[in-house]
Amino acid sequence: MKNRKIPLRTCVVTNEKLDKRDLLRIVRDKDLNVKVDLTGKMNGRGAYIKKDLNVLDEAIKKKVLEKKLECKISDEVYNEIRKILERGE
Repeated sequence: MKNRKIPLRTCVVTNEKLDKRDLLRIVRDKDLNVKVDLTGKMNGRGAYIKKDLNVLDEAIKKKVLEKKLECKISDEVYNEIRKILERGE
């Protein structure tokens, strides 16, 4: 039986290469709208962060996602990310 390749992505905060399932994708579309991509298939520029509240706090403090996505991110998006991480999706 052939082994399936496990897709690895890099967390923009910790620079760790992790399984795609262990990361949360944040997407910016053409209209500069930022959304959480739970499916991993939305169109737009994406950035991955580790599913960890400490990593989210560091991303907010250092504005890592704003730099990677090249736009301003509202507090509503960060609150949505926090709720998703607290639920453990």
